[in-house]
Amino acid sequence: MWIIYALLATVFFGMRGVLYQWTSQKKMNRNLFLFGVFFVGFLVSLSGVAFLEQQWYGWADVAVGFALGFGSFAANAFLHKGFSIGKASLISILSGLTPLFVLIFAFLLWQETLTTLQLIGFFIIFGGLYIIRYSNDISISNLQGAQWGLLAALFFSFNDLLGKQSTLLEADTFATLTSMFGFGSFLFAMSWLVNRKKILEDENDTRPNWSGLKTFSCGLFIGLTNVAGMVAIISAFAIGNTGLVSAISGMNILIILLYSRIILKESFTRQEFLGLATAFIGVIVLRLSY
Repeated sequence: MWIIYALLATVFFGMRGVLYQWTSQKKMNRNLFLFGVFFVGFLVSLSGVAFLEQQWYGWADVAVGFALGFGSFAANAFLHKGFSIGKASLISILSGLTPLFVLIFAFLLWQETLTTLQLIGFFIIFGGLYIIRYSNDISISNLQGAQWGLLAALFFSFNDLLGKQSTLLEADTFATLTSMFGFGSFLFAMSWLVNRKKILEDENDTRPNWSGLKTFSCGLFIGLTNVAGMVAIISAFAIGNTGLVSAISGMNILIILLYSRIILKESFTRQEFLGLATAFIGVIVLRLSY
């Protein structure tokens, strides 16, 4: 069952990635946009707490939720920043390092290990994702935005580990997410207020500037994919291996790839077809391991 939850997280986070890539090319206030993304997550999570009568059982639950909020604040900001100044393929490659980081830290923190077949499945998926995202036009001299992609990977790893920790504490999902999205909303709101007068684009940019209402409303809409993905991945962490869940949810870059090919009309290469097939074979291997 954890595979189903992880695949749902893949779809929702993939949709979020597509919409992030699209909005990153618009002239808008990034902090206000992400404030909207997190604020709708806060409202949905708070509604879940009230409807399901969930609660916080101690300071540890609250602390994990706040740490998730900070990690999400940083990861989402870095990812959106990376897409705005760097190549989508490069940012996808670097942010795709998340499952590898999670696998290593889950072993160091909780001594989580994989069976031989699971380890094979993990590296088949990981290899497939990198075959897909490898681009011949990426070189040492063409790494603009690389630092933001790497930082996004580190903080998304941090979030995955905290998501798993919340399940080990047996914290209620929506209570944890309320703390996470509430604190994240606060951080983005403060960033927006502090920098609201900053000019985001140079004077030669002829793109229409999005109004505050339009920017915030767009964030509210896209935030629905974010909160849905978080609910799915925490559900998967509750019953699945941390590294494997992270690896499968990391396949969300396939959604971004399909978007770039179908909507942006970029053609598939033989290499990308090979990577796509490899990633799906990895999922099948993981399924056979249970």
